[in-house]
Amino acid sequence: MDRKTSHRYLPPEHELEERFILTGGPGGQHVNRTETGVQLRYDVNASTFATAPVKRRLLKLAGQRADSAGVITIEAKTHRSQHRNREDARQRLAALIERAHQKPKKRIKTKPTRSAKKKRLKQKRHRGRIKQARGKPGMDE
Repeated sequence: MDRKTSHRYLPPEHELEERFILTGGPGGQHVNRTETGVQLRYDVNASTFATAPVKRRLLKLAGQRADSAGVITIEAKTHRSQHRNREDARQRLAALIERAHQKPKKRIKTKPTRSAKKKRLKQKRHRGRIKQARGKPGMDE
């Protein structure tokens, strides 16, 4: 596991389900016969590991990796060894959970400055005068 993402964001072992799959890529016959790829499944809704707001953010962050039942599936098949792919999948899940634990910053509304308001009103008056001048001249003009 990477030093950046700690084990504390990884759910307990009994909440994770692993399947090993065949992977493509370089490796010749070995790659066609051994299941080195890892498919890590984590049922967010059934988990006792996270709070409700964290679960909501986690499913939102997971995007297409989460199905309609709330199960996140992470596939790791970049490495040639099963052990490294297992570590990679767990590290990616932990990083996702870590991001879900961070509360999003609330947006602070910005107000236009006083000078910007004055400038806008001045331009409006100017455009109004230009449009007024386009009309037909009256009898007294």
